[in-house]
Amino acid sequence: MSGGKLDPIDRHILAELQADGRMTNVELARRVGISAPPCLRRVRTLEEAGYIRGYHAEVDPRALGFEVQVFAMVGLNSQAEADLSAFEQRCRDWPLVRECHMLNGEIDFILKCVAPDLSTFQSFLTGQLTAADNVASVKTSLVIRDAKNDPAVPFEVLEERLNRTA
Repeated sequence: MSGGKLDPIDRHILAELQADGRMTNVELARRVGISAPPCLRRVRTLEEAGYIRGYHAEVDPRALGFEVQVFAMVGLNSQAEADLSAFEQRCRDWPLVRECHMLNGEIDFILKCVAPDLSTFQSFLTGQLTAADNVASVKTSLVIRDAKNDPAVPFEVLEERLNRTA
């Protein structure tokens, strides 16, 4: 189901929870303009339908000692589905890999990695990533600073599009 099939209250619930997943159901209901029991039912329905995948605290990696953030662009020898799936599973098993995205074009995957220091990342890079089956090439870029890091969905863009088509 696409975002356009949700009603405005459901989209408002998602936008509010995305901004503050810790608010109480009573506060959420107040913000979206409905009473608490139907609000809770809607939230549970959104969870069951997969629109809400989880609730997380946003932690500061640097405050926890993860000083290094690297993007690794990975090229594979084979793009057969079994080989792609095997690489994706391996990425899920590596703790330093926080995101793994398959791309279209020259690069097969881009990985977002974090490490406490450069030597830890280098050990991962040479001992695991470049040594992995089917990996043909790895190019890395060290993050200097974050100008924007917002994993949220821009609901205002969705609302504008829905209002134009209505």
